[in-house]
Formats: sequence, structure tokens, C-alpha cells
Amino acid sequence: MDKQELGAFLRSRRERLRPQDAGLPSGPRRRTPGLRREEVAVLAHISTEYYVRLEQGRAPRPSAEVLAGIAAALRLTDAESDHLHVLAGTAPARTGLHRRDVRPSILTLLERLPQTAGFVTSAAFEVLAWNDLAAALMEDFAERPPRERNLARRAFLDPDPLLYGVSDATEFRHHVVKQLRATLARYPTDPEVSGLVDDLRGGSADFARLWERHDVQGAAMLTKTFRHPTVGDITVDCDVLALTDRDQHLVLYTAPPGSPSTEALALLSVLGTESFSAPHFGSP
Repeated sequence: MDKQELGAFLRSRRERLRPQDAGLPSGPRRRTPGLRREEVAVLAHISTEYYVRLEQGRAPRPSAEVLAGIAAALRLTDAESDHLHVLAGTAPARTGLHRRDVRPSILTLLERLPQTAGFVTSAAFEVLAWNDLAAALMEDFAERPPRERNLARRAFLDPDPLLYGVSDATEFRHHVVKQLRATLARYPTDPEVSGLVDDLRGGSADFARLWERHDVQGAAMLTKTFRHPTVGDITVDCDVLALTDRDQHLVLYTAPPGSPSTEALALLSVLGTESFSAPHFGSP
């Protein structure tokens, strides 16, 4: 149970709610945002004293029933409710380290996908495996050491803010922060995860600001446009498949049949990574 992080998460969720969101009268103007602690306690059917102690990081581990009541009172999403259970220590425990070995069947699948740029990321956003078209579209990951294949580091610490020229770079950065907060809760003793978060908090004011929001659920990214230095703009559909047994994700980029982007991807598959002389870092 991470008492301090649990308390901070509860405060952040409470402060975002308006009384009317919870079916309560707004009443006179409030000095602080969100619901009052006693209002959350009433809605969750627990004592105000116990809820206050939870937010202050002084309470013993809450039961599953108490957590369910708090989740309902704070109007948590499914992802936020799962995160609440992780912080409270009532979710199934994972091993101490996140996995970075990719199943052989997934490696084979990557190579057999036609006209699809695909790659696998770890729970900490390290690119673990990729096919040739992904390398041609983004960069030749084989030319970079594992530490520099981390998309979170690329998003916040790389001097080039364009992030492969993608159209949704800002949204992706928000997604990274939310996912990393959930990852750190699942792997609190993994030095790779905690070290990554420390580096990002210390090296990026934008990351540090977003981190303090305690958000854990990102919006799905369904399409994005890459600005490639050789073939121009490529708009792709983005599908992210969870590989739950290893807590990894398979990311697939495809273009609508018959579209100019399909032709551009086909050209890239022929040109390969030799279509640009330097690593592709966004702007032409």
C-alpha cells in the first residue's frame, strides 16, 4: 500500500468534482475547489475521520468494499478505480520488474503484417521490437541504444519537440504521463521505471506539471499524421493491442485502402530506412 500516493490521488480526484456532479447542492461559494472531505465520506458511507486519514496517508489499508464506495463517490472511471486498488494494495501483485522480452510469436507477427508499421512497447514506453516499415516511418531503432529507444524520453527530453512530426504530439505527451503514473503504481520497486520518472520530472517542467495532476487514463489515439522527410505527410489509423501476459503493447499503423497514405507507406516499404541519411526526428 502506497499511503502517500493514495492520499494524493484521492485529493486530486476529489478536487476535480463539483457538488452538482455528485448530486449535491452547490450552496454558497466555496473557498477551495471540489467536494469537501465530509461530503465524500457521506457519499462513500464511511466516517469523515477515516476518509481524512486516508487522504493524509495515515489510515490502514481500506477494504475492497470501502474502496468501491470511494470510487463511486468520486465518480472514478474503470481505469481510475483499478489504479485506486493498485495504490491501496488490493490489486493482484505483479513481479518487481516490468518485462522487456517479447514473445517469439509476436516477433513473427510483426514481420508478417502486410503494409503495416508495427512495434512493441514495454510498460515504460521502451520500443522493444519493430518491423522494417515502422523503422522507415519513424526511425531506425536498431541504430540507437535501448535507453534512447524510449518514447517517453523522446517525447519530453529530446531537443526536437516535433516527435517524428506527428500531428498529436501534445496529446501523446499527456498519454505518456498518465500511463507512466499507472505503471509506477504497478511496479513501485522497479528501478527502471522509477528512474525514468525521476529523469522526466527533473528534466522536463512540462512533465512535472502534468505529473502533479495524478491522471491515469488517456484518450484513445485513433489516427495520426506523420510528416516524413522523403514521402511527405502520411495519415494512419492507430490501433494499440494490449499484450496482457507481459504488460506490453503492440502498436499498429495502417492507412485506408486506396488512400495517398497507402501509396506512401508502400513507397516507404521499398525505400526502407535508407530513404533518409540521418535518423528521422520529425521535421524534414
